[in-house]
Amino acid sequence: MSKSVIETPPKGGFSFDLCKRNEMLAKKGANPPSFRKTGTTIVGLIFQDGVILGADTRATEGPIVCDKNCEKIHYMAPNIYCCGAGTAADTEAVTDMVSSQLQLHRYHTGRESRVVTALTLLKRHLFNYQGYVSAALVLGGVDVTGPHLHTIYPHGSTDTLPFATMGSGSLAAMAVFESNYREGLTRDEGIKLVTEAICSGIFNDLGSGSNVDICVITKGGKEYLRNHLQPNPRTYTSSKGYSFPKKTEVLLTKITPLKEKVEIIEGGGDVMEE
Repeated sequence: MSKSVIETPPKGGFSFDLCKRNEMLAKKGANPPSFRKTGTTIVGLIFQDGVILGADTRATEGPIVCDKNCEKIHYMAPNIYCCGAGTAADTEAVTDMVSSQLQLHRYHTGRESRVVTALTLLKRHLFNYQGYVSAALVLGGVDVTGPHLHTIYPHGSTDTLPFATMGSGSLAAMAVFESNYREGLTRDEGIKLVTEAICSGIFNDLGSGSNVDICVITKGGKEYLRNHLQPNPRTYTSSKGYSFPKKTEVLLTKITPLKEKVEIIEGGGDVMEE
């Protein structure tokens, strides 16, 4: 009498099935998908009078720093601002689109925009694209219901927190917040803590760098502190900068006469367009 053998899945341990599959595909010439490297540190916190947002100013193209002083804190409404991390074009396009929708809503209702309205528009848009729009956002603002701070992930999921960090330098910034944040911070204490968190990302993350931007949003308005702190000033070997010789020495002069007659034709050409 034969006994049927029933294969049972292994209990515990790590499954290497996908590793074997990837090795087989690599032998057949299939390249594995590569990751997209981004670099940013964006943070936000709630203090006693409103919300403070902060961001670094470095923009990268892979290993290249393409912009040392870009703006990552985007205008959404007079009482709402949004920090963006990820692909610069995506963060700019998404925030501009939602900002225009909030403007039209204010025209229609005659009322101040609410933070939850901006949150809903952003999360629905990102969820529709299932993460292919690479925009990780920290949304902050003050409306009739008080101060609000939210994080929005590229897939559309959101969090509501008293302090938040996002980007490649978020872990370094979160370490500062978890150590020093407390409820009821004053404006100066909040700005100092946000600055320390951004500096932590700047000095511990290769994708973050340059300067610190701060945006303070209160019930009475907002205060945008562009280049609030410049921890990495550009220095030169001399106080006058680079010095180059004003003249270049001529080492050789050679004149070659033309053997054939050259005909000169006068006339205009086509205008180059951009």
